[in-house]
Amino acid sequence: MAHASTIKNFKNTPKPDRTVQFRIKRCDGPGQPSRYESFNVPIESGSNVISCLQYIAANPITVTGQKTTPVVWDAGCLEEICGACTMVINGKVRQSCSCLIDEYAPHEGDVITLEPMSKFPVVRDLWVDRQRLFESLEKVSAWVPIDGSYDLGPGPQETPQQSEMRYTLSTCMSCGCCLEACPQYQKEDDASSWDTSFIGAAPLSQARLFNEHGTGRQLKGARLDALMGPGGINDCGNAQNCVKVCPKEIPLTESIAAVGRAVTIHSFTRFFTGK
Repeated sequence: MAHASTIKNFKNTPKPDRTVQFRIKRCDGPGQPSRYESFNVPIESGSNVISCLQYIAANPITVTGQKTTPVVWDAGCLEEICGACTMVINGKVRQSCSCLIDEYAPHEGDVITLEPMSKFPVVRDLWVDRQRLFESLEKVSAWVPIDGSYDLGPGPQETPQQSEMRYTLSTCMSCGCCLEACPQYQKEDDASSWDTSFIGAAPLSQARLFNEHGTGRQLKGARLDALMGPGGINDCGNAQNCVKVCPKEIPLTESIAAVGRAVTIHSFTRFFTGK
């Protein structure tokens, strides 16, 4: 989370070439009412949304001249790897660190609207709690079981094609873009309902990733059992919004189809063998 004490000094920055207005949806805490506040930000060429939020945090004065509290957001790597800075920018969910102002607001007086993701509980302002996503990853055992495997000799070999496919899936950074865009992924503030609501594309794709791993597939049956239950693969409405907004261009619809086939085979196997 960024705050005023960590903001860079803007006194010696180059002269800006225009001013852009940021309209930001703000909330003082969980369960608190929301409001919009607007700020004028001098823009340098190459600026991104994060650098503009840093300016606002250092100069928390609205367009009406009213002094307010610094805007709160979440960020980590600033290079589209950690997934923490996801927010809704001009109505589209995306990473704010890679959102360039020259593309979104190229002219003097342009307006950029920033809002938190709507599918996760708001902590404050643009910062949301993605714990629901991480619990879904736990539900599908999104890891490779390694206990005791160190003394089993060399691990399983992969073909270049398998490695390439799994690498693409492994670039998921749990940013939440696919979940925000999914119409079946409903907002659930009550943690007790997370276990039965649709888990979304990211956990489904991660289940495929580890099912395709030579050691990870030891937990394949447990993953498919979880995806057969409430909130699993059958709740996907095939809207395909997820693949359109994924910043890593992960083939999420391919993963959903692959998991669907695996679940079908698994269910027939269980029916006829009782295992």
